[in-house]
Amino acid sequence: MEKLLGENPIRELLPGTVVSATIAEISDNAVIVDIGTKTEAKIPSIEFNDINEFSVGQTIDVYLEKLEDREGNPIVSFDKAEQKKNWANIVETCPEGSIVHGKVKGKTKGGLVVNIGVDAFLPGSQIDMQAPKNLDQYVGQTYDFKIVKINLDRKNIVISRRELIEEERREKRQRAMANIQVGNICHGVVKNITDYGVFVDLDGLDGLLHITDMSWGRISHPGELVRVGEEVEVIVLEIDPEKERVALGMKQTKSNPWDNIEHRYPIGSRVRGKVVNLVPYGAFVELETGVEGLVHVAEMSWTKRINKASEILKIGDEIEAAVIGIEKASQKIALGIKQLEENPWEMVKHNYPVGAHIRGAVRNITNYGVFVELENGIDGMVHVSDLSWTKKVNHPNEMLKKGDVVDAIVIDVDPGQQRIALGIKQLANDPWENIESLFQIGSLVTGKVIKITSYGAFVELQRDIDGMVHISQIAEDRVDKIKDILALGNEVTARVIKIDRNERRVGLSIKAANYDAGALEAEIKAYDKLKNDQELTNLGDIFDKIDIENDQNH
Repeated sequence: MEKLLGENPIRELLPGTVVSATIAEISDNAVIVDIGTKTEAKIPSIEFNDINEFSVGQTIDVYLEKLEDREGNPIVSFDKAEQKKNWANIVETCPEGSIVHGKVKGKTKGGLVVNIGVDAFLPGSQIDMQAPKNLDQYVGQTYDFKIVKINLDRKNIVISRRELIEEERREKRQRAMANIQVGNICHGVVKNITDYGVFVDLDGLDGLLHITDMSWGRISHPGELVRVGEEVEVIVLEIDPEKERVALGMKQTKSNPWDNIEHRYPIGSRVRGKVVNLVPYGAFVELETGVEGLVHVAEMSWTKRINKASEILKIGDEIEAAVIGIEKASQKIALGIKQLEENPWEMVKHNYPVGAHIRGAVRNITNYGVFVELENGIDGMVHVSDLSWTKKVNHPNEMLKKGDVVDAIVIDVDPGQQRIALGIKQLANDPWENIESLFQIGSLVTGKVIKITSYGAFVELQRDIDGMVHISQIAEDRVDKIKDILALGNEVTARVIKIDRNERRVGLSIKAANYDAGALEAEIKAYDKLKNDQELTNLGDIFDKIDIENDQNH
């Protein structure tokens, strides 16, 4: 024993030093070595780059970490011995900026540990162009790296793989920019997808494939056509050498479906398609990939008033339509659904000639007239001015309500504008044509008060003609409020003091009902005299002036 201890003195094996070891056994998981102690040491095979380069009996240097662990076995490391020996060599031969080859050993906080002869730190941001989410994929892989920082005091080295990739891409981009031309057909790999387009890697040169240049058809997002990592064929549309930007097109590698569009979809032809979009004014129908036509709401029905396309169509509907117009330059096709059916308005002039007597129900009332249904989908309109010869109608609902059945006369037909004009007053003769046979200046009339305003009262006379009694013509004494003297429904007797055929007005005077011929003649003369006074601008002014002069005469 003394002899053996003399040959291999344990006191010379100091932890923290590099010692010689003999390989006793090699397995898949470990290398067993003899360093001259009572027990052998085990080194994980992962510490050897290529375990096949070593053999049993070979002498290697190892780093002694501990003489004995809890089980009495020494702890040694082949990797640390190599690093200890290599550190000085690395520092001397590989200054900052040098390119080195290394193998990724494992993960650490913030990045990876790489063996380049010694352990170096590879930050996560320097692994690739974009920081990877999964670092496990790099463990065990070998790459070239650039030394970016050496800290001699801490014996720490920081390396970067990203800088090498960027330099390589920069060189490739410069070569590609020098060779690429507008019109070139290229193959590239989808690098990134955004809402507005796709970035394609053309062997180091990035090109933008805008969403509008991806397909002749309608797409909502670039991801509908391509995915990251997919190889695509594109054409170079535009090059900006200064900014190193390239605009690409994918749809341009295929024929434009709008070529010869007028031959495939002649005007008047029937087509089938799918509704792909709805807007308030119409529906877009896809006839084929890249070709859409618009059915305007006005082209959906001959008779129904359609406010929104969604009232009769929904996205995905398969419909038939007729081609009614083509604008090739702006890539527009006008379609119509109603053109597939017979136009009922083509028979309107035959069915409803001018002068025809019709009967129908009031379907709708507006402030300017009444719509009367003549047949399903065909309406005629009675304008507010054609409701009565004699009454001043401010709103049609003063005379009619929805659902009323009315008689009318057809007074005009315009199939092109899909309009039929009706008149209710035309059912009778205009009483103003022979007004003198009904009323004469100075004649006594009797009627019912039907309306009271601040300036006068309206009296209903025969043949539905209204006469107006100005406030000054109600009584001899001054009247401040007409309602103090008259009420709706009162029967009154008055004299006619004015007939204006042009204005369709009959002026009445209650206070003159008992005048003798002389007084009445004076009243009428005073009125006629005032009629031509240019300063009097309305009937109320005229009657006010008459009242003043009468007060002076009496």
